[in-house]
Amino acid sequence: MRVVWVTGARGFIGKNLCNYLARQGNQVLGLGHGALPPEISSKFGISYWLNGEIEEFNLRQLLETSGQPDVIYHLAGGSSVGLSIQAPAEDFRRSVSTTAALLEWIRGNVLETKLVVSSSAAIYGNNHTGVISEDGCFTPYSPYGFHKRAAELLCESYAHNFGLKIAIVRLFSVYGPGLCKQLLWDLCHRLQQSPSILELHGTGDEIRDWLFVEDAVRVLIAVADKASCTPLIVNGGTGIGTCVRDVATILSQAWGESPQIKFSGKQRSGDPFSLIADIQHLQTIGCVPKHKLSAGMEEYVRWFKQLQ
Repeated sequence: MRVVWVTGARGFIGKNLCNYLARQGNQVLGLGHGALPPEISSKFGISYWLNGEIEEFNLRQLLETSGQPDVIYHLAGGSSVGLSIQAPAEDFRRSVSTTAALLEWIRGNVLETKLVVSSSAAIYGNNHTGVISEDGCFTPYSPYGFHKRAAELLCESYAHNFGLKIAIVRLFSVYGPGLCKQLLWDLCHRLQQSPSILELHGTGDEIRDWLFVEDAVRVLIAVADKASCTPLIVNGGTGIGTCVRDVATILSQAWGESPQIKFSGKQRSGDPFSLIADIQHLQTIGCVPKHKLSAGMEEYVRWFKQLQ
């Protein structure tokens, strides 16, 4: 049985990752913010939960509880473009400072532990057309994107200079049951309130690469064994771009409605127009996304309606 730690384990992707890892027979310990009583954490496969920051004292407590971890999945960090614009210093602390603290602790205490870092397609920024490869142009469009790239550079530095074994996954638009924010959550609430009309921000032509959360988890797990001091960096996406207008239509059909869909015409600050993953590198490690967008939307809608 492998020992696995997950930072940010209380988040949307974190809970799904912990559950999947536990079902594979791993001992999973989680670190993050917020209370998570044992009767709740155990439902997500977390055998030990620590409410706190990524810092020496808390990491030492995890080490005393489980011994040296085989893998640490680092999912903690900023999670919102909008919040990074409102409070850039706090986003820097969450994404960059916490990553620096974790890297330094690994360097001094568990050098053989493999580290898998969740990054974001936001590092690619704006002005892209078509699919984006891992060695594409980096033009972050928001503090969130800049901070994710800064965290990546820290990881590369610690790998090259100190021999840390690292893999980085640049996740695109991850969705699925359990996601209680962002576009799909907002669409469902709007359909619930007014199924005849949807009024949304943006132009409707903005394009994203939608990755079902189970596929995202499989990518994170697949790269762990390939972590090395020459960091593996892969895109976590499907290679298929879908505009927001079509996403709204597909989700509405899954809801059972055909509303009139209107857009404000104003693009949100910090949001790139098009982000689509080149997944050739991902395919070479044998990890191909399985979920189609329409099926994923149907599953999301069923989950949302069960909440009500």
